[in-house]
Amino acid sequence: MINRKDLDLLKKKVLESSRPIFFFDDDTDGLASFILLYKLAGDGKGVCVKGKPVLEESYARKVDEFMPDRVFVLDKPMVEQEFLDKVSQEVVWLDHHPLQDNKNVVYFNPKKGNPDDDTPTSYWAYQAVKNDVKGVLWIAMVGVLGDWNMSLADEFRKEYPDLLPENISEPDKALFNSKIGELVKIINFNLKGPTSEVMKAVKILTRLESPYEILEQSTPKGKFIYKKYLAVNEVYESLKSQVEVTKDRLVVFRYKDSKIAVSSDLSNELLYMHPEKVIIIAREKPGEVVMSIRSASVKVSSLLEKALVGIEGYGGGHEYSCGACVKKDSFEEFLERFRSLL
Repeated sequence: MINRKDLDLLKKKVLESSRPIFFFDDDTDGLASFILLYKLAGDGKGVCVKGKPVLEESYARKVDEFMPDRVFVLDKPMVEQEFLDKVSQEVVWLDHHPLQDNKNVVYFNPKKGNPDDDTPTSYWAYQAVKNDVKGVLWIAMVGVLGDWNMSLADEFRKEYPDLLPENISEPDKALFNSKIGELVKIINFNLKGPTSEVMKAVKILTRLESPYEILEQSTPKGKFIYKKYLAVNEVYESLKSQVEVTKDRLVVFRYKDSKIAVSSDLSNELLYMHPEKVIIIAREKPGEVVMSIRSASVKVSSLLEKALVGIEGYGGGHEYSCGACVKKDSFEEFLERFRSLL
């Protein structure tokens, strides 16, 4: 866990920043973490880091362009040391993935206190800000549940009983059988597509006051977010209809590059529908294949690590949920290795 002293230090770092920049992961956990700290700061710039689990050295130019007084990194599993070396400002990194050993960074991660604690980043951001920023529990719950975690369920249910029924206690059921799960999907789909379009949606999301603005499309801002969701969902449902599930324990679905990446979303839903399977959703891009890998019972991260040995590529994440990228020419070899290990 992250103790109260460290959470207060994180809050202090945010409050002392007059012009912060926030680099956040392109999922609901990363987004919610950004919104929570952004609301605490009252100002700043958000940068959605899309496509890769690592914050690369190239993002240092964003720091040079904005000239912040402090840099925050949220929910990114890895940060290149070259990025940290290039940035002259203090860098504060809040994450919950496997521990990294970087220098020149103030690093908050619950695994420091307990190696088995992977409570989402947005949970810790919420714990840091909740006494100072009101009306953000629903944002935190979207982030936490989007990472298949129910840490805030009891607190959230008291305030929004209609969005999370009493009889739902598991994250998969909450994601696919509740209104808060629907909200997670809506907001997550607003993180798809070109970065410029994503940041328009993010700007609107920072200004929402209630989840019902979206769920009931009761305001122009809520209608905007819901309209974007419908457009992405059309693509998503088309891809989902093409997936074939056979008696094979391993489900592999490979699709061509599109402007909308839905691999993680599709792998999550397929795992919910077929918990006995190991899921690999592979998105083919120019020269490479990007994968989302899921299982309910197999520690796919260790299989991934072994399957990548000697293959040009990278990957990582959680034990039962991770991502990877390999060169297009190496995908079949990777798949053969992974299947053999499985």
